[in-house]
Amino acid sequence: MKKRALISVSDKSGVAEFAKALSELGFEILSTGGTKTALEEIGLPVTGVSDVTGFPEILEGRVKTLNPFIHGGLLAKFDEPSHKEQLEEHQIQPIHVVCVNLYPFQQTIAKPDVTVEDAIENIDIGGPAMLRASAKNHEYVTVVVDPSDYETVLSQLKQNGEVEKETRRKLAAKVFRHTAAYDAMIAEYMTKLANEEAPEKLTVTYELKQSLRYGENPHQKASFYRKPLGSEFSIANAEQLHGKELSYNNINDADAALQIVKEFTEPAAVAVKHMNPCGVGSGESVYDAFTKAFAADPVSIFGGIIAFNREVDKETAQKLYEIFLEIIIAPSFSKEALEILTGKKNLRLLTIPFSKQDKEEVKLTSIEGGLLIQDFDEYTLDNAEITIPTKRQPSDEEWKALKLGWKVVKHVKSNAIVVNNAEMTLGIGAGQMNRVGAAKIALEQAGEKANGAAMASDAFFPMDDTVEAAAKAGITAIIQPGGSVRDEDSIKKADEYGIAMVFTGVRHFKH
Repeated sequence: MKKRALISVSDKSGVAEFAKALSELGFEILSTGGTKTALEEIGLPVTGVSDVTGFPEILEGRVKTLNPFIHGGLLAKFDEPSHKEQLEEHQIQPIHVVCVNLYPFQQTIAKPDVTVEDAIENIDIGGPAMLRASAKNHEYVTVVVDPSDYETVLSQLKQNGEVEKETRRKLAAKVFRHTAAYDAMIAEYMTKLANEEAPEKLTVTYELKQSLRYGENPHQKASFYRKPLGSEFSIANAEQLHGKELSYNNINDADAALQIVKEFTEPAAVAVKHMNPCGVGSGESVYDAFTKAFAADPVSIFGGIIAFNREVDKETAQKLYEIFLEIIIAPSFSKEALEILTGKKNLRLLTIPFSKQDKEEVKLTSIEGGLLIQDFDEYTLDNAEITIPTKRQPSDEEWKALKLGWKVVKHVKSNAIVVNNAEMTLGIGAGQMNRVGAAKIALEQAGEKANGAAMASDAFFPMDDTVEAAAKAGITAIIQPGGSVRDEDSIKKADEYGIAMVFTGVRHFKH
């Protein structure tokens, strides 16, 4: 009796050659629908699934392969006497090779004009059932879901007359990953459709983008995964034009830089080290913005990552070339800028479509044994209920500085303090255990430039000591959430020094 191979695929790349080779090895080819037609067109003898089941496709093709004549052939233990007896009794023939991939659900829901009806019709039922059955029975059945595995399967069949057990197990594992990812995407789509905000179970799926040389430190293994249909405006979907492969720390830092620079509509440049900004500048041009970002902290920027929200031009590239940097991120690079910057063979150049500032809906943070989920912090001053509890109101120039500081402090690790003027940061205190400690770092870095500058705080002042330190350094305006039981102490201290203080009513913790 001939061995049988069941082939039914949506992705037909390489399937004709695969089926032809199986046929030449003596396999009877079973198929259905479009795959059957495609194989017949190249002259292959193909047995229709309906001929095997004795039952036609029904319900607009929704039911084709869900039949004991198919699944009995997939799930039988070929060397188990009772199974062999039942196959003979019911005239069911074993199926030895299964080549199936699924309805294009992901491609369907990616269409901007997709309807719910189209999405539902592209949920495959028979395909996953055949794949799971074959993968469960991989002791006897070779199951192929990925065209990249065709060559391996054919090579082993030609050499040994069968596929090695270890290979069958690896292929089965890939099948279960494939069907799990497929179901996860459907579950996410249906959950959104049903407006479920906190489902009782969460299943997420990601695709391997690249294996990394190591993780945060050389002794840690790491990989980089990308979400299917995830935000185009992301490091995960950036195009690398030049330079070495990204590292684990590069990716984290690049993401931090991108999240900050997207806050700005005017030309802006953001320098990041260890996921904290070390310099942020805005100006009339990208060159002007970078000059200010560099001046904000010319020491820390060394070996850093720079993100721009405008094309990098020749003049800016010449200045960038003088500095040791790991990555430059921008919407684009001019031809002249590319010629200059590609002169550094290791410098990574990334482009991201700033015109597509879509956003992932939730932020996932892993902890040992669990996962935290929250909305992204997209709260801006446009959303805030501003109050000014001090006697003095901010001037127009102070308002510009306060707005810039509030954009930046949102992205600094808590406890966070930013000292800045209307166009650039002057000092940043990040990740301190108390707020006055963060303020002292920021003020010390700003030095004499703090005189007449603004201060931003990610959370309220529990005491008036931060205002005291700010006042002595010459700060004239402060923006903070407010909400402390001792707000009045800070307000009085601000009034004592003639500082204008703005309450936003919302904090920006970042851990």
